[in-house]
Amino acid sequence: MTVKYTQKVASQRGFGSFAKLLLRWRGTLYKMVWQDVLVYLILYYGISLVYRLALEGESKKTFEKLVLTCARFRDLIPVSFVLGFYVSLVVDRWWGTYKSIPWPDTTAILVATYIKGQDPEARLIRTTILRYVNLAIAMTFSMISPGVKDRLPTLQHFAGAGYLTDSELKILEELESRVGVHKAYVPTLWACKLVEKARKEGRIRTDGLEKVIVEAILNVRGKCGELMGWNEHNIPLVYTQVVTIAVYSFYVFSLLGEQILDPSQGYDGHTIDIYFPIFGILQLMVYVGWIKVAEALLNPFGDDDHDFEFVPLLERHLKMSNLLGNTEESELPYLIQEPPENNAATHNSRLIESGDFLRTTSFQTIDSCN
Repeated sequence: MTVKYTQKVASQRGFGSFAKLLLRWRGTLYKMVWQDVLVYLILYYGISLVYRLALEGESKKTFEKLVLTCARFRDLIPVSFVLGFYVSLVVDRWWGTYKSIPWPDTTAILVATYIKGQDPEARLIRTTILRYVNLAIAMTFSMISPGVKDRLPTLQHFAGAGYLTDSELKILEELESRVGVHKAYVPTLWACKLVEKARKEGRIRTDGLEKVIVEAILNVRGKCGELMGWNEHNIPLVYTQVVTIAVYSFYVFSLLGEQILDPSQGYDGHTIDIYFPIFGILQLMVYVGWIKVAEALLNPFGDDDHDFEFVPLLERHLKMSNLLGNTEESELPYLIQEPPENNAATHNSRLIESGDFLRTTSFQTIDSCN
């Protein structure tokens, strides 16, 4: 799941406002690049020890020329240009994926509002419609998220989780044997048919209201299709290969180009013997961290720190659908008659100032059904 940190800096001002974010570990740059930095340091010091202790004479001169050549031509690789465009494309894809996540809330509110009745049949229609909507979402998530796939690998598991009845399970299994494509569209069809049934029975007052509910259900279906589209159609592989080759070529050339040569030789830029490649490490952390971000966001359906957690999202959808779709009349607020003054806000402010706001009896509650 994407690491949340905005609340930590909601009211920060002045110098060092973001300093506390640098001390975190989960979802940070350090966690993503520490292995690459460790390998870099091991190789760097290995080469440095060979240069300082093993090479002599002409071989040492040849190595120094190789270092100067790598330092000169390393920066000709347009790493920042190529990587910047690639990361921008990946972030846009990641954000588009997030906006495509389906939410049943609007459908639940419309179903609870426009399908009238508190009798068992009306309540069953509402809950079944919302169960079908959540079933379509869950089936979509199981096709794109390994976490949901582990939780709901087969149709039998959907039935065990309460998404399917035995009769519905048999229908889907029969369709599975006949049609090879995904079946996430089937619960959407069932939900729309059930809305039509409610209209014929007079539980939905007008055709316009039936259309509103059906459009909300189809909007959820459209979001599910968008998610599957993001999952099936990737950024062209050649672009990913170009960026990867550019970054790790720079990584390899830096092992030689960042070597500190003997200051007594008088090479330009090698007047001080620095034993720790601090500038090379900073450059490495930026470039490798950048491509690690792209790798993490390229497919946000897994279990990385920056991926979406679809299993908790499914649980949230079920709870919200039950909360909104099964609202009792007794759970709705009563209407409040406004005070006789022309300006109710002024009247309320006077009550608050006088301390009589909580004790006032000038409000009369009336039943919302009247």
